[in-house]
Amino acid sequence: MATYVISDIHGQYDMFMEVLDKINLKESDTLYILGDVLDRGPHPIKTLRKLMEMENVICIVGNHELMSIECLEFLMKEVTDMSLEELDDEMLDNLLTWQENGSKTTIEEFSQLDQETKQDVLDYIKEFLVYEQITVNDQEYLLVHAGLGNYSPEKDIEDYSLHDLIWARADYDTRYFEDTIVVTGHTPTQYIEGNSKPGYIYRKNNHIAIDCGASVPGGRLATICLDTGEEYYSTPVSI
Repeated sequence: MATYVISDIHGQYDMFMEVLDKINLKESDTLYILGDVLDRGPHPIKTLRKLMEMENVICIVGNHELMSIECLEFLMKEVTDMSLEELDDEMLDNLLTWQENGSKTTIEEFSQLDQETKQDVLDYIKEFLVYEQITVNDQEYLLVHAGLGNYSPEKDIEDYSLHDLIWARADYDTRYFEDTIVVTGHTPTQYIEGNSKPGYIYRKNNHIAIDCGASVPGGRLATICLDTGEEYYSTPVSI
């Protein structure tokens, strides 16, 4: 009964399957996904549907899932006068923002599904958690996609907005909690200032950053076992 965490798969289905093979995930284990399953890589919907088959997976929402929900719901509708009327400035802005963030492969794979399967996929995304608090070997962890934006030591986790939790970058120079380790994705470790091992899991000030850039040149998909601290990596992206 081990607990593993992965983040920011970004459609890299082959990397995901490689990492699953390396950790030899058992039915009694639990795998947490810290968001951003979708977009950028070649097979985001294929990856999501694999997760849907796995009863021991718990998904936490990332900013890419949040961007996708309203857009995919709109794209599911038939092109009628009524649906076109719904393409107001806000929806158009949502679609453009999502496009700028790598929606192409998600839309392509989603469009190939039948209507029932599309709805199943959407319903699954809507069930993603915003965060999770767990204890492993008497150590407390907060699992969240991005970090704690507008951080204050006086705040409870419920006081943070959705934007704070899934868009705002973690501040790795700030120790959020004395007794709780915060595990995040969202920021590739290649982009953490002062990181001496870019592209590998980063640990500092009770932070564990596990987005190792699966969607950037030379990056990889990473997972960590919270029971042992052991790290596992996929083959790097070809440059």
